[in-house]
Amino acid sequence: MTTATLTGANEGAQASAGKGTGRALDFALSTAFGDFELDARARWPAEGITALFGPSGAGKSSLLRALAGFDSARGHVRLGSQTWLDTASGVRVPAHGRAAGLLFQDARLFAHLDVAGNLRYAQRRGRSRATRIDFAAVVEALALADLLVRPVARLSGGERQRVALGRTLLSQPKLLLLDEPFAALDAARKAELLPYVARLGEFGLPAVLVSHDVDEVVRLADRVAVMAAGRILHVGPTRETLARLDVQRLTEDAQSGSVLEGALLAQDDEYGLSRVSVAGCDLVLPRLDGLRPGESVRLRVLARDVAIALQAPGGISIRNVVPARIELLEGAADAAQIEVSLRVGDQMLLSRITRAASVELDLRVGMDVFALVKTVTFDR
Repeated sequence: MTTATLTGANEGAQASAGKGTGRALDFALSTAFGDFELDARARWPAEGITALFGPSGAGKSSLLRALAGFDSARGHVRLGSQTWLDTASGVRVPAHGRAAGLLFQDARLFAHLDVAGNLRYAQRRGRSRATRIDFAAVVEALALADLLVRPVARLSGGERQRVALGRTLLSQPKLLLLDEPFAALDAARKAELLPYVARLGEFGLPAVLVSHDVDEVVRLADRVAVMAAGRILHVGPTRETLARLDVQRLTEDAQSGSVLEGALLAQDDEYGLSRVSVAGCDLVLPRLDGLRPGESVRLRVLARDVAIALQAPGGISIRNVVPARIELLEGAADAAQIEVSLRVGDQMLLSRITRAASVELDLRVGMDVFALVKTVTFDR
């Protein structure tokens, strides 16, 4: 069995440098907080949402604050042609001059103003910057019209974060920095807010999202920057990055899984199911409401819910039987379970099975097998 290791910081973090529009977020920052040292450097396209992903204590929020200029650090920060920090040249633009919009876990709204007042305050503060985002566009995108006259004290947690996000947008930032914006919300409020954050691309602003939640990253991120112990270990597209076994080890065991991208083929109203095409295979899963045939879909499948068969089984309730090829087997010689990386077309599917099952099936790298995935295990 082979073992994967995370790409080194300099190599991995530069892997996606400058791709896309040619405009990039480029930084190298080092500072210390007591016993903790931040030494993070990377460069990635200044477009879409990039997730800073890693375990608690990895330095994600510290890096965000250093990018924003709230915490002092050595090194450089460049966004496109603008230099916000270059200590070697004596350049240090203060936080208020960096045009970085920072959204915290706590909405931090002005209690003495209603929703419209909070939004208008940010709009006035942003007038000195080139205006690209107007009031009406923000109100429409975040569904705030019915809340404008409401006092802040009468907002739910999800509503408060929507208003805070709107206020951040109206400050006319060039970069959005989202510091675990869902952490203080319960599951229902989080589900309410996620679609609005997903719409940030409509404003053409690059965003950096701090998260240690795989589901948030799967739903929102275009790329992932993996962090641990104050360093960025790897930067890459969401699907490929989260499929890596070395990245899986940075998550909770129960969260290990795969990200699959496909397109909705059809909706089955009678049985409440959706049919999705992934790498040439048709998959059946619980109905995905709000989508039309042809729309793109990103799914997550937990490794513990993927079984392996040497032949396509018949007469079983599992609806998804997918041809695959084994690319990697990983696990200690005395481990009870092992991880199996399966290639399905141009995508990867992760399975966790017992070591005993692997021995009985005589699984080997390069072997053609069938992956069995229960319908109910797909998570949009």
